[in-house]
Amino acid sequence: MYGVEVIMIPDKIKNIILDKPYTEDKIGMSDSRVMMFREYVLKIEKYRKENDETIRVMRWLEGKLPVPKIIAYETDGTNQYTLMSRIQGKMACDTYYLEHPDELVELLADALKKLWSVDISDCPRNRDLEAELREAKYRVENDLVDVDHMEPTTFGECGRFKNPKELLKWLEEHKPDYEPVLSHGDFCLPNVFFENGKVTGYIDLGDTGIGDRWRDIALCYRSLKHNFDGSFGGKEYPGFNADILFDKLEIEPNWEKLDYYIMLDELF
Repeated sequence: MYGVEVIMIPDKIKNIILDKPYTEDKIGMSDSRVMMFREYVLKIEKYRKENDETIRVMRWLEGKLPVPKIIAYETDGTNQYTLMSRIQGKMACDTYYLEHPDELVELLADALKKLWSVDISDCPRNRDLEAELREAKYRVENDLVDVDHMEPTTFGECGRFKNPKELLKWLEEHKPDYEPVLSHGDFCLPNVFFENGKVTGYIDLGDTGIGDRWRDIALCYRSLKHNFDGSFGGKEYPGFNADILFDKLEIEPNWEKLDYYIMLDELF
């Protein structure tokens, strides 16, 4: 596409992107609008106070990890407009990587280890379990949980829980031990980029901060399973076993924590 719809875009950003060609990114489950330029990405979404924290984290991460550089950030109180540098490389869910699973999982394990190696002593955002549960409770109490996009065994007549309220109660009563690291918060395949055998970037950092390493592992594990079984993307890649993630990370799977963090994510 050529020429941006400029009516609602703040002047500071409009002056940078005006008349530049772009495409729109439809990957993912966010309700944001994402406009992809050759050098930039413009993300337009509803303003929340928490978005200010995301911008602080992204600026704090510059030089620590390959993350988008904030070019401009504006809000009109209703929407926020974030213009960022564009990450190079291919998403981890690109067909090439799904056809080369050993290479993919090796790179994902490396991407996780790089996250966890960052010193969190001055990290400007805390996303520990108590913070997550507070937000989950707010979402449940305000009917913000999308029950139509869940694991098929979570709710319903044959599900583990009757409704989000019952799931929240279970989460509050079964809190696991906490292993704090720098956590991406939504470590799914579309949010990590690779090129030439290296991690080139992390995107969608809205939940990034100090958190439990097993949340990252759980969401990565689920994303691997569903990208290969056809739940995401619509194409099945048979013969893949997501358990090789634990081999690449050189850890034993903690199935209770994996289950806990997958269930926690159902409320987001």
